Amino acid sequence: MPIGLTPEQLQLEDAVGRFAARHAAVDQTRGSFDALADGTLPKWWNDLVAQGFHAVHLPESVGGQGGSLADAGCVIEAAATALLPGPLLPTVITGAVVLSIGPNVPAADKLLSDLAAGGTATVALPETGNLRATATDGGWRVTGSSGDVLGVRSADVILAGAKRDDDETLWFVVDAATASVEARDGTDLTIDVGVLHLDGHDVPDALVLNGINDDAAADIAVALSACASAGTLRWAVDAVTAHLRTREQFGKPIGTFQALQHEAAMLLVNSELATAAAWDAVRAVDEAPEQRQLAAAAAAVMAVAPAPELLLDALTMFGAIGFTWEHDVHLYWRRATSLAASMGPITKWSRRLGELSQTHVRDMTVKLGDAEADFRARIAALLDQALELVNDKPSPLGDYDHLASGPQRTLIADAGLMAPHWPRPWGVDATPLQQLIIDDEFGKRPDLVRPSLNIAEWILPSLITSGSEEVQQQLIPPTQRGELLWCQLFSEPGAGSDLAALSTRAVKVDGGWRINGHKIWTSSAQYADYGALLARTDPDAPKHKGIGYFIIDMRADGVEIQPIKTADRDPHFNEVFLADVFVPDEMLLGGPTDGWSLAIATMAQERVAIGAYVNIDRAGALRTLAAQEGPDQDAVVRALGELDAYTNAIKALGVRETIRLLDGQSAGPASSIAKVATSIMLRRTFKATLELAGPLAIVERSEPAVVEPYLRLPAELIGGGTRQIQLNIIAQMIMGLPRK
Repeated sequence: MPIGLTPEQLQLEDAVGRFAARHAAVDQTRGSFDALADGTLPKWWNDLVAQGFHAVHLPESVGGQGGSLADAGCVIEAAATALLPGPLLPTVITGAVVLSIGPNVPAADKLLSDLAAGGTATVALPETGNLRATATDGGWRVTGSSGDVLGVRSADVILAGAKRDDDETLWFVVDAATASVEARDGTDLTIDVGVLHLDGHDVPDALVLNGINDDAAADIAVALSACASAGTLRWAVDAVTAHLRTREQFGKPIGTFQALQHEAAMLLVNSELATAAAWDAVRAVDEAPEQRQLAAAAAAVMAVAPAPELLLDALTMFGAIGFTWEHDVHLYWRRATSLAASMGPITKWSRRLGELSQTHVRDMTVKLGDAEADFRARIAALLDQALELVNDKPSPLGDYDHLASGPQRTLIADAGLMAPHWPRPWGVDATPLQQLIIDDEFGKRPDLVRPSLNIAEWILPSLITSGSEEVQQQLIPPTQRGELLWCQLFSEPGAGSDLAALSTRAVKVDGGWRINGHKIWTSSAQYADYGALLARTDPDAPKHKGIGYFIIDMRADGVEIQPIKTADRDPHFNEVFLADVFVPDEMLLGGPTDGWSLAIATMAQERVAIGAYVNIDRAGALRTLAAQEGPDQDAVVRALGELDAYTNAIKALGVRETIRLLDGQSAGPASSIAKVATSIMLRRTFKATLELAGPLAIVERSEPAVVEPYLRLPAELIGGGTRQIQLNIIAQMIMGLPRK
């Protein structure tokens, strides 16, 4: 998915792509490397200016297009995808930094007008060099060097930051024609690189730009650079996918090789996370400073820093041809490497995010305004009423408040809020917007624990679509009230995640079915009242065709449950043996061979809710350790920053999907991608915790808890399909790579 979400942004990205195809094909760019390195503008620069792409984010009052920085991010991403050469990125960054000053600053307005008219510019951040400023009569005198700066040789003006004697930053404008710029051989062959040298350079007050915040300038630069990195990764995904579909070895497309499928799917996952992080960073520029800093640091860690390694992965998937000068992949690899280097050491950004995240949380709320005010008022009144009640019956599954039952849960269930997106009377037919309003109102009441249907959330939809009215009335209301518990009897010892390989048999008898078989890895079977079971009803039908979907009474004769003790010594799973278990006809959902489609629908049930994406903090032990002084504190803080960057990117992925759904667009691949990303995030979290907790992992139960949650990790990694299965789905169903 591109950074753009709205139809207008998608049209903008398409327009940039078409412009690049007409004016800057890669073979043309290859012929202009020397000119670009000298700072010569591409021949089509005036055409680009005429289209207004360079000034999308600048106000109309100075000649710009009046768009947002997110719009500019779309331009930068699309330009990077097309490998558009020249100083577009540094020019856009300069305009965005100057915009952060605010309106009605004459020197700033003059510079913005020059940029809107087609002038080129770049920013020399104070942290990249050793520029020093000393006050003089009527201005300042600056001496020093900028460090390597992208686009400085092609710039008409340079916005530079120099440290004053009081250690504050003097931001000023340099006319490039009056400055000394040392040429450098850049890593990225599509843009010039140089060092600005100033030796007693006089800066009149008229060229001083007060009001630029150093952190804000760096955050803006990283946010837009992240958009460019996301563009390089987007190209890599498309190029790798096309190559794997068409390149043949051993008489078959190499895209059928599972190892390459998984590697390509991971490239897509990382590309989508980079895009989400970049999008979040550009949209956060105008938010509170802490929110802007959280988003920018996450974009540095998730989009800019990983891109060189991911492009190298893409190169290796092309084989030796990818390492040749003639192949384009190395040009994108070079650009990704240059962008990553331009933001400084990654440790700076991970440390910054780790420090911030100890006291602040990235706000991923979708701003809804006063939409559906009457609906919101009704929900608020009902939840206020629920706050006055309590649940008096704990769940047999353990001390989980969200599974408890009693008057409070009953009120919420009877109001249709257990799964508000379900049809009435089981839900309230909530639209995506209404679901978010309900989420928001629950969020405003932290003392009100939102109840959960647990496993039943994936089972009851099949009852709603395919069960008789009598069965629905018998099972759905008490389940929603927490009076009935469920389990899912899908997996078998010889089938695993391959539901088409089921061997459990259901034979038709008078008034119902007799079922014999063996299920495994069944969570909560020992507590469940009912189970959703798949069994083969027609052994002669094609594997996916001859399966039935049954509801069985877990207390029925012939059901035997044997607990499976896991690594943490608790029986989280069970084996279930079925010996001549009778299931009445009304407990077969749909037809005798409709089980496959119902099972797929069951597993595909998704709420439109941001909270479904990483809603539990698994880095609690690291947060505790990060607050403790010691020689390893900095390592813990940086690890925490890296993990929060990953988590925030997954959340941003969910926000983007939610916005798409609110806009009436169809669901995208975010769910599958988030499942893989969450699995990786969990592994990384516990790996970092174990590496940094030291002796705390010697004992099983510690404070903060380290090993105890770690030993429960496999349940989360395996449940719902392993990462490998999800990667198969992404490669084949989303990327369209060929099956064997």
